[in-house]
Amino acid sequence: MTGSDPDTNAQSSARAPVLERVIETAIYVGDLARAAAFYEQVMDLSVMVSDDRFRAYDIGGQSVFLVFLRGATLDTVQLPGGTIPPHDGHGPLHLAFGVASDELPVWEQRLTAKGVAIEARTAWPRGGHSIYFRDPDNHLLELVTRGTWKIY
Repeated sequence: MTGSDPDTNAQSSARAPVLERVIETAIYVGDLARAAAFYEQVMDLSVMVSDDRFRAYDIGGQSVFLVFLRGATLDTVQLPGGTIPPHDGHGPLHLAFGVASDELPVWEQRLTAKGVAIEARTAWPRGGHSIYFRDPDNHLLELVTRGTWKIY
């Protein structure tokens, strides 16, 4: 016997199960009320669920954007159906929100009117465009149009 299990070898060479998409994306902020004001008043996001630790926002009816108060999720959360393990994060992160091409200039005008500085603009080789700006916790946010990635 070689010590090799044929069933184990067959499983390891099989195709990995498919990931369909990212459902949740999270950032961590120093002041939840300040972040909520930005995301609700400037970005016009709708709150789905909230408590003193976080806000969950609906992004286009397809994904969830989670804004957590830094340090408030260091304990396991007990729910009726199970638990959520501890998590946290530090430092400025980057995330991109998809927008329609004809909406990008409208967004740029809105952000400028709300006192949000556009930090950079990019025209991508596939035809897409991006604008970059910061939230109050210095996270780099991007509004991006189709034609940026092979899949978008």
